[in-house]
Amino acid sequence: MRVVCSLCGKIYYENPKMVVGCLVEHNNKVLLCKRKIQPSYGLWTLPAGYLEIGESAAEGATRETLEEACAEAEVLSPFAQLDIPRIGQSYIIFRAKLKEPQFSPGPESLECALYSLDEIPFDSLAFSSIYVTLKMYIEDVKAGAFKFHYCTINKRPGSSPSDPGGFVLDHHLHS
Repeated sequence: MRVVCSLCGKIYYENPKMVVGCLVEHNNKVLLCKRKIQPSYGLWTLPAGYLEIGESAAEGATRETLEEACAEAEVLSPFAQLDIPRIGQSYIIFRAKLKEPQFSPGPESLECALYSLDEIPFDSLAFSSIYVTLKMYIEDVKAGAFKFHYCTINKRPGSSPSDPGGFVLDHHLHS
């Protein structure tokens, strides 16, 4: 169903929001940011946010990394596309590395930290998309080869953004 003007017939298109971010690697650790804003205040996430008009997905991902972690990242490769139809979002996450080993909290972050894979605070992650991304990343590291992943995250009605059991993963494809 779409909203259509009853006078002129013009369709009002409501399109999904594109979210872009970086899974930043440094010395076998990943960079996480603790959110200083809602939703999910005080929980950990990858540096990510909405893509803006006039920028590529990779440019948006590095901009978000700079804004949230005051870190300059170099994109290495696309890592995952995660669609969340229920909330109208599509994520593109890139593997990246720090250009310089410097980072600090930006205005939307309480703190930033590098976590080894066995230290990632899975019980304190902000979003299902970040939970899924980090789980796929750990599997790829253990397998010794990175893949490009695509999947659909089907949120359960009424689940919170940070509920690790509040979704079902469908259509997980990888190259």
